[in-house]
Parts: sequence; C-alpha cells; structure tokens
Amino acid sequence: MSDLRPLIGITMGDPVGVGPEIILLTLSNPSIYKVCRPLVFGDIRTLNTAKESIGSRLDLKTVPKPAAGLYSCGSVDVLNLSELDPQKTSWGRPSIESGRAMMHYVTTAVDMAVEEHIAAIATCPINKTAMQIAGFRYSGHTELLAKRTGSKAFVMMLAGSRLRVVLVTIHIPLKSVPAVLSKERIIQTIRITGRALSDRFGCKDPRLGVAGLNPHAGEEGMFGDEEINIIAPAVQQARSEGFNVVGPSSPDTIFYHAVEGHYDAVVCMYHDQGLIPFKLIHFTDGVNTTLGLPIIRTSVDHGTAYDIAGTGRADPGSLVAAVNLAAQQAVQTSSFIRQK
Repeated sequence: MSDLRPLIGITMGDPVGVGPEIILLTLSNPSIYKVCRPLVFGDIRTLNTAKESIGSRLDLKTVPKPAAGLYSCGSVDVLNLSELDPQKTSWGRPSIESGRAMMHYVTTAVDMAVEEHIAAIATCPINKTAMQIAGFRYSGHTELLAKRTGSKAFVMMLAGSRLRVVLVTIHIPLKSVPAVLSKERIIQTIRITGRALSDRFGCKDPRLGVAGLNPHAGEEGMFGDEEINIIAPAVQQARSEGFNVVGPSSPDTIFYHAVEGHYDAVVCMYHDQGLIPFKLIHFTDGVNTTLGLPIIRTSVDHGTAYDIAGTGRADPGSLVAAVNLAAQQAVQTSSFIRQK
C-alpha cells in the first residue's frame, strides 16, 4: 500500500544556529508524522551534538535517498550532506565551512523539489553574513530560491491561522518605498497571491484587502497621492481581471478586519507595514512561504538566534507550523492538479 503522506524536505539552515535543535524538537512531535514524511537535509554529526544538548532520545539515521527513509516518529531520517567536525565548530560562530554546508542543504533540497523527488521544502534559518563569507551573493533565502528555480515573479507571504500578509516591497529602506511602488508591481503581487490562495490554500474566490501607503490611505491626496495615482488603479485593474480585491484601505484598520475574517490576505506596501501586525499575533507560530515559485517552500519566521543556539531554549513552534503548512500546500496542490 502506497504512503500518501507528502515527503517534505527540512533544510537544517545554519549548522551553528538553532536549526538543528528546533528540527529535533519538531520531529519529536508525533503529529508531524501524521501529515507528512519529513526528511532532514543536513549534517548527522551536528544533529547528534544538538541531540545531546537538548537531551533528546530520537534515533538519527542517514539515508542515501528520499525513498529509503522510514518516516516513523522516534526515528529521524537524515540526508547527510556535510561532514562538519564538532570539535571545530561552535554554536553561534559561523565559518566558511558551516556557511558552505548551510547553502548546500538548501540548493540540494531545491533541486530535489524541482525534480519532484520531494513534495515541498521547509527551511530553517540561515545567516546572511555566513552566506556571504561562504561566497554566495544573495540577500537571503528567497532570492536564492528564485534564482535556482528560474523564477522572476515571486511574493513573500507571512501566514498564520488568523492573519496572512503579502509584501509588495521587501528589504529596502522605507524612504525608497514610494519610488519603487508601481501599478504593475502591485497588480503582479495581487495576481500571484490570488492564484496561490486558490491553488495552494484551497480558498474559493479568495478575498484580498490592499493597504494604502500613507496614513488614512492618503485622505484623498491630503497625506500623499500614491493611493490615487498607483494603488487604486492597480486594484481596479485587478478587479477587471476577476480578482476579489478591495482597497486601498487605511493601514490602521485593515488588519483588524482581516483578523476578523473579512480577508484571506492583506497586500502590504512595505515590510514593516505587514510584519508588525503579523508578529503581534503570530510571533511564535508564524510561517514565511514564498509564492510564485514552481515549488512549495515554507520557512520559519525567525533568525538563527546565535545567542541561544545549543542551549535547548529555542521554540520550535514556527518550524512545526512551517512543516504543517508545507504539507497542507502539497496535499492541496496535488488535489488541485487531479481535479484539473
């Protein structure tokens, strides 16, 4: 009898960050194995070191390929992709070797997802400085994934049980946002989000709310004209294409209405506009998922936390949610393809 649970690749992230321990804490949860077959892309010796630091009793086993895993709670299947020496690596201290290993986990998982050896990937946190010293010139995970999969149009979504937000602009200075905003960029974000909510989240006729850029959504031009000249025309164009979208709405009220269930997602103009309300509600269980890629990718919504790495104090809540969301998207996408 075939196993219908989707096979989810979990990348270990930075070997000297909290990734190894939150993986073990997550995979000690029997509920994970009910929804998926988790395969760790990482380093077996680093995981064993983390196992000792948190007092885990999990049995760690290396597998040569995804099909060889047992995928049973109590036994963690690991695709061993590096040979880091525990005597030469220290928690919270990245090196060229740990940075290269960190990137190898990600690129291998992405390639396997593209080739459909795994159904989705859930990524543990990486460190941008470690990535740079290892010779990789990307600003983060998302840009690497887009390059690796040949994707030109992609969107960052932060997802939780009560709120989903997507960002039109991401990691740029606040003063640069007005110049970067365009009607085309907003329409593209709406399109990608609307289609993903339907195809990957199972939302029928997804409802999107679009936040304004300025206080009170510009107050008819009194506090800025981006709403009149850019955002409103984008919303009108998206409506004409069949998307169920409203806005621009005042940023100080739209998130309340979203949490109350009026929207399936809020389209935000800049990073902190979306992440401040999101993290207020979903600080420990928020998930970052990249829309617009040909593969399913979710991620924890926190960093490497070098200051507590190896102490056993890291909260696995975000990774638990990320793995669950990856599995849900994989199942939904599979069902959607069968229906078509």
